[in-house]
Amino acid sequence: MTSDRIARDYLEQAKARRIAVEALFGARAYAGVVRESHDVVELVLKGALRFVGVEPPKRHDTHDVVERFIARFPDEWRRVIGELSGALTQLAQDRAPAFYGREADDVPPSELFGEADARRAMGIADRLLDLYTRLLGEAPRG
Repeated sequence: MTSDRIARDYLEQAKARRIAVEALFGARAYAGVVRESHDVVELVLKGALRFVGVEPPKRHDTHDVVERFIARFPDEWRRVIGELSGALTQLAQDRAPAFYGREADDVPPSELFGEADARRAMGIADRLLDLYTRLLGEAPRG
């Protein structure tokens, strides 16, 4: 289902998760910051796809689909998604280890991610959240 209403709800959900990210960062729970930052990114990208009329895939990493339909987005999206492509891939790959750690090696998530990782993930989430907020703000409500 593609829907302006759902896209706007995803924005509110992403903003709420961003508040949780800040709390996790304050608690020095850096693996949690990485995990929740990815959730912010996932909501933003899936919401943006819905907003431009594309049904998002039922998987966590969707930036490749955004890239495939980038012509439906404002020019700034082309630039930002292009710049962040590698970082988005890495963040998606970090999602599971940030939650589970490396179980086979008995390494918990907290030993895999530090403050720099958390700041990087928050930066990606913030950049896309800002872009998405402006995308929805530029469009007429209906």
